[in-house]
Amino acid sequence: MGSISYADFVDRSYEPGETELVCRFFVVPAKGLDAADAAGRVASESSNGTWAELEAEGSVTDLSATAFAIEPATAGEFEGYEVGVAYPDALFEGGNMAQVLSCIAGNILGMKAVDRIRLRDCDWPEPLATSFPGPRLGSGVREAIFDAPDRPITATVPKPKVGLTTDQHVEVGYEAWTGGLDLLKDDENLTDQAFNPFHDRLTAALDARDRAEAETGERKSYLVNVTAETGEMLDRVDAVADAGGEYVMVDVVTAGWAALQAVRERCERHGLAIHAHRAMHSAFDRHPDHGVSMRVIAQVARLCGVDQIHTGTAGIGKMANEDTVDINEWLGSDLHGLEDVLPVASGGLHPGVVPPLLDALGTNICVQAGGGVHGHPDGTHAGAKALCAAVDATVAGDDLATKAEEVPELDRALEEWKTETPR
Repeated sequence: MGSISYADFVDRSYEPGETELVCRFFVVPAKGLDAADAAGRVASESSNGTWAELEAEGSVTDLSATAFAIEPATAGEFEGYEVGVAYPDALFEGGNMAQVLSCIAGNILGMKAVDRIRLRDCDWPEPLATSFPGPRLGSGVREAIFDAPDRPITATVPKPKVGLTTDQHVEVGYEAWTGGLDLLKDDENLTDQAFNPFHDRLTAALDARDRAEAETGERKSYLVNVTAETGEMLDRVDAVADAGGEYVMVDVVTAGWAALQAVRERCERHGLAIHAHRAMHSAFDRHPDHGVSMRVIAQVARLCGVDQIHTGTAGIGKMANEDTVDINEWLGSDLHGLEDVLPVASGGLHPGVVPPLLDALGTNICVQAGGGVHGHPDGTHAGAKALCAAVDATVAGDDLATKAEEVPELDRALEEWKTETPR
């Protein structure tokens, strides 16, 4: 029998095994502690340690995390350390994201031993990663649902995002669909309010979708927000399937990862895709020195099974975000055979900024514009035509000004917004 202290959780020469989950943290030690002191506390608190030295033997140490890489680093205005921590596979319950996050992003974010701590990145080993289902279709939605494998798909949210009646909401969708857009999307705070009830909106919108498909000969779909208490959310998923929908939308951070896992299982039964809205993400990732990065949030969403997720606009739109390009690359990378995820670019987009957006992010994305469609001087239908023309021209390598000579709606949009990024 021997004692266990914080120092026992640090081994600078340690090489993680292939089945271990490796997390990268930015850490600013509290006053009076050095980097190794803080790293040992992070590894201890997130695995099987405690503040008191323990007399222990046998299996207890088999579940210990190991802080193995401690290097100087900066985040924003803070100087600290990047700390690598390796977690043994036996520490985790496979397929239980709530439990995994309680380890790697739980109590450690509130410890006095660190002035700042941020979970920056994770390397997910095969045993843990494949205990989750991953996406059903991922970026395959472009081809499977829209027969559009060679271009970004397009979407819009009715504006104002709350306050429209069901009839108004559906009319906006119809105008957008017949103008060429692929998707109508609810926004994050529209669910089942009295001014626009969920079931009325679902039925009416899908009827309008059918009319738009018949009129245009193009596939259309609707991202209806099913976010609610988990049982109610599953009932809404069933309702979407019964009504002939292809997608559900979930506010994944506010709903919670366990609820998302339940939705993913139900969507598998119905053959539905999942659109993930990331509302509340900035509570965790806005400041670079503390919290959980958007990169990790996107990783967790992929494991839990979303098919597409908002990841930002690489600084081109109105929303602050970190590392959009790198996040998108990770979402498209190989992850032990799990499907990829389609990134969604949204927030302050309009036709004039499409070329730099696609130059930065590529074509394997969804381009979503709200005000940049409905704020068109000639209305939603014209705004949809303008956005689609801008996407088509950019994919073809054509200049927007040249395309605008053929598409008056695009010409009007460029007159209105030019190529400026909104704030």
